[in-house]
Order: sequence, then C-alpha cells, then structure tokens
Amino acid sequence: MQLSAPAKVNLSFQIKERRADGFHEIETLMAPISLADRLTIERAGDDDQIEFSCDDPSLPVGDDNLVVRAAKFFRERTGIRNGVTIALEKKIPHGAGLGGGSSDAASTLLGLNELFGTRLPDDELLKLAAQLGSDVPFFLARSPAVCRGRGELVTPISLDAKFHLLLLKPEFSVPTPWAYGRWKDSRELPGVDYSPQEFGGVRFCNDLERPVFEKFVFLAQLKTWLRQQPEVAAALMSGSGSTVFAILRNDGKSEAVIARARKEVDPRLWTCATQLSSSTSRPRIHD
Repeated sequence: MQLSAPAKVNLSFQIKERRADGFHEIETLMAPISLADRLTIERAGDDDQIEFSCDDPSLPVGDDNLVVRAAKFFRERTGIRNGVTIALEKKIPHGAGLGGGSSDAASTLLGLNELFGTRLPDDELLKLAAQLGSDVPFFLARSPAVCRGRGELVTPISLDAKFHLLLLKPEFSVPTPWAYGRWKDSRELPGVDYSPQEFGGVRFCNDLERPVFEKFVFLAQLKTWLRQQPEVAAALMSGSGSTVFAILRNDGKSEAVIARARKEVDPRLWTCATQLSSSTSRPRIHD
C-alpha cells in the first residue's frame, strides 16, 4: 500500500493567548499542497514488530519519529498485533514549517485503518491524531481548513482561488517551540512589512514572523525580496518557518524567480514550485 502525504502552508496564522495546558490558542487557515512524501505500508506477519525505514538519514527511525508513534498509537487503540513494515520517502524538508512529519503521521493512521480494515470512525482517528501533534488532525481532513484551539479543532472549507506557489527554504531550520516562546516579547524589525496582504480572496498574515524574523533576519530579507518581484502577488512565512512561500501571479511560472533568488539572495536555497490542493479525498492508496 502506497500513500501520498501532502505538505501544507499556513495562509494565515494568528496567535490568541496561552492556554492553561501551556499551548497557545491559535486560529490558522491551512491548505495542503501538491508537494508530498510517500509512505509504503505492508503487513509483516504476526511478529508484533513495527519496522520503519526512511531515505533521509537525518531523521530518527525510533520512537522519536511521528510515523512510529502513530503506528503504536493505532495498535494500542485497535488491539492489532500483526507486524507492519513502513518505508518513508521524504520530499518535504524537515523543520520547514510545511508539516511533513505531521502529514506522515496522519497518513500512517489512515493507511493502517485501511490496511487492517479496522474502520475506526473519523472522531476516533482525530483523537489519536491530536495526541500526536497539533497539526496532525488537519492532515486527516485532506482539505483546506480553518484550525483553532491548539490546532486540533478542524473546520474544512473550500477555496475558490487556484494558487500557484513557490517555496523557498534556506539551509537552516527554526524550532517551533522556540518561536512560540518568543512571540509575546518579540518586536518588529524596522523596514519590514508585517501587515496582512490580500490576494485572490485570501488574507495572508503570520503572527510568528515577528519572533522568527527578529532572530533569523535572513527570512525577513527573503520575504521582502519576494514581495518586490513582479511575478509575486504575496509572500509569507509558513508556520514557524523556515520556509517562505510566494503566491505567483497569472500562469505561475517560477523559473525566473528561482534563478533570480539564487543569484541575488542565496545560491543554496531549496526551492519547489507547487500548488494548492483543494481535494477532500483521502490519501491516494495503491495496492
């Protein structure tokens, strides 16, 4: 069984307040994009083992990996004791604000539920997903959605606009807990525009830009540079970064922007031309 695990971008991200449980209350509009990891899941006999492998050697393959944790949570909930082999092919960069690990975990839950015919209802899958991480419930919806609470309250929506995006990520990552911890006391950098941007019926804004840009000034410079390009309608950091994405005008051609960014900003930038995915279907499953 093969499953596609899409990345996401935060089209808007607002922090409300710190909750009693230590998390922050948020409201965010997230959308899946065509960039995706691939998971291959197979039954592996009755030996009660979860064998996990990944083609990215920088990622852990033990209990620190969300895929392994998702598989264990699923087996604890269902009582399934069959062995399972899971292989992950990474396309979504780690620590990028694109939700790769959360999407992999959600796809694991969906795939195991299908593979073993356990038919856990959506509300049960959501409970498992919420235990794994704040973004994991969103990826069960497979649709643009407004997420509230700490991210676990998911309301799917439809987006009329068919955005073409360009993702740009430097070599460094941004720790999400650090970004949240710095939010309250952070300040805006002079000369950087943090104001909301309007395009295609969407209001683009991100409250985490303030703390992240204060330390990682390069990301502020990257966003500012993108907004100056004629092909770009809006630019924003996704989640806590370090990816900054551009919404492209017209036919979404990105090659000229990529070449210019590598010449004028950083030749080592990771880039990816992608688009929003408005599908509400489950992950693509191939036996």
